[in-house]
Amino acid sequence: MTQRAEHTTVMDRLAIDDLITDYAIAVDDGDWPGYRALFTGDGRADYRSAGGIEGSTGEISAWLRTTLGRFAVRQHLIVNRRIRVVSHDGAPGDTATVRADYLNPMRPAGPAAGPGDDPAGPAGPHFTFAGRYDFAARRTSEGWRLTGVVVQEKWRQVPPATG
Repeated sequence: MTQRAEHTTVMDRLAIDDLITDYAIAVDDGDWPGYRALFTGDGRADYRSAGGIEGSTGEISAWLRTTLGRFAVRQHLIVNRRIRVVSHDGAPGDTATVRADYLNPMRPAGPAAGPGDDPAGPAGPHFTFAGRYDFAARRTSEGWRLTGVVVQEKWRQVPPATG
């Protein structure tokens, strides 16, 4: 591999890592236009293993808006990122895959005790989801964009039912 190819590969890996971080931030912040902008026009996502749906980014962002809107606090931690940029004859290609683990603690929205209080309250119930993401990405004229996301939920912890 030439020095130029190595430099391009490093720059691609950094850009793809930023793309995955932007994905987590968009989901946690509920930035659905930003979420859709991370994907190619034909991008798709599959959240079925976590009780969700599979579909286009428009379908997925609408579902996420409704589903995650019930949570006041969301925090995706995407770790152990294994980024593979496909190469062709030693030169960096235009596609990549990322396999990464996630831990996603969330707290539902609830009535606030008073002005300025956390809407979920300090002792609100917590949910934790964990598993693995498989991301597919493609280089576009706007930079790297996701073409696919598959969630493989491995475990979840939910508060005990009350009532």
